[in-house]
Amino acid sequence: MKPVYGITLQGVRALKVEVEVEITGGLFVIGIVGLPDAAVRESRERVRAALRNLDIPVRGRVTVNLAPADCPKEGAFLDLPIAIGIAQQLGVISLQRPTLFMGELSLDGRLRKTRGAVPAAFLARDLGMPLFVPRGNAFEVSLVPGVEAYALSTLSQLFDHLQGEEILLPLEKQRLPSQKNIPNPDLADIKGQAGAKRALEIAAAGHHNLLFIGSPGSGKTMLARAIRGIVPPLSHEELLESLQIHSSARPDYKPSLEPPFHTVHPTASTVAICGGGASLRPGEISLAHRGILFLDEFTEFRRDLLEALRQPLEDGSIVVSRAAGRVEFPCRVLLLAACNPCPCGWAGDPVESCSCSAYEKERYSKRLSGPILDRIDLHVSVPRLLPKELISFEDQSGEDSETVRQRVCEAREKQRLRWRKYGFHCNAELPERIIKRELNLGTDVRPFLIRMADNLRLSGRGISRVLKVARTIADLDNSSRVRVPHISEALAYRGGGGSS
Repeated sequence: MKPVYGITLQGVRALKVEVEVEITGGLFVIGIVGLPDAAVRESRERVRAALRNLDIPVRGRVTVNLAPADCPKEGAFLDLPIAIGIAQQLGVISLQRPTLFMGELSLDGRLRKTRGAVPAAFLARDLGMPLFVPRGNAFEVSLVPGVEAYALSTLSQLFDHLQGEEILLPLEKQRLPSQKNIPNPDLADIKGQAGAKRALEIAAAGHHNLLFIGSPGSGKTMLARAIRGIVPPLSHEELLESLQIHSSARPDYKPSLEPPFHTVHPTASTVAICGGGASLRPGEISLAHRGILFLDEFTEFRRDLLEALRQPLEDGSIVVSRAAGRVEFPCRVLLLAACNPCPCGWAGDPVESCSCSAYEKERYSKRLSGPILDRIDLHVSVPRLLPKELISFEDQSGEDSETVRQRVCEAREKQRLRWRKYGFHCNAELPERIIKRELNLGTDVRPFLIRMADNLRLSGRGISRVLKVARTIADLDNSSRVRVPHISEALAYRGGGGSS
């Protein structure tokens, strides 16, 4: 009798669970042991009803052991392997080789789409086992290369396959087609703000963090949303990373080559953004992996929450430790933030006058610590346009998003080719050892940078981030070397300073 395997999730990784079944005489009862959660314990009723619907009566005392016993099991995706284990013990079916199953059963035997299919596909590929998943998970599983997977609509369909009556064909490997991105809003729809648009282009090209500061109505949020129209599409490798995270978090995720764009409200909790909880789910910063995390009203977020972002923004991953275990989530995000310059919002505004006292301004500025500002590469002031500029019928919009996107994609491709031998995708990911050796600085850059770093009191991290931004500007300028004008522009976006 071949073993039956299911999965449980630990963060974004699937762990193999062996389903052992023993049936003895006595009054009917199904007992599940092996640290099951409520969803797993309730599977006994779904499994019994689904088997009875196929005229397979279950009698006596049924014990289901989920091994390893000391690993917590959670989720409804163990329904299918439990049903297969019971059916095999009853002699209804027989497995020819160790097999991995996952899926939630309805009472009439239908299989419902569930989360965790992509991590299960990676696990099945690593173990060299076939994988059976619900039909609703077929497309996302077919995007994972090298896995032998089969899609099911009902439990009876699986039984027919195992009994040789209806042979299922493995899923064909799929690739997502390139999609025509329709930016909303388009950069051409935004009047003026040439400096902010340039900063958006640099941020998208090098995956650099960006902070917009401006009075209410200056267009910060519109500019932030416009970045979706200029960021490059995900590579196949990046798509698989994103799929693994989203598949482990929720079953309704639709795969797309467009980078994730997640907006978070200031009332969000630390667990919601950083991840964790009883079942160690990924947070918003991980769901935005390889995409954009937009924090509007940046200064309204709790101080402890913003400080919790310091390490993830630096390392591109976050370790969450709870009583249920310890997991590491990837979170290589472009942080895009926006805030007002003062509590009333009108400091520096050309029309409205600021009513804040010096004490209120100082207290407001301290909501953002030096270390968190030091991790933001581009600090941009967004001035409010006057009514005559906004209502003008003359075309002052400049380039559209598609034109800018082409430049960004070309710059990102240069970075990918340059850094792929080190395993990095873009300039923002570069560690210190590569920055010192591989940036190809012009001969006159070092003395200029030393002088400006002294004047601006840049920290070590600040200098590294200036060099990364300058490398991105050089890529957009089609320059193989980083020159003084590129450093000058990168320094112009540097603000907030702060020590580590």
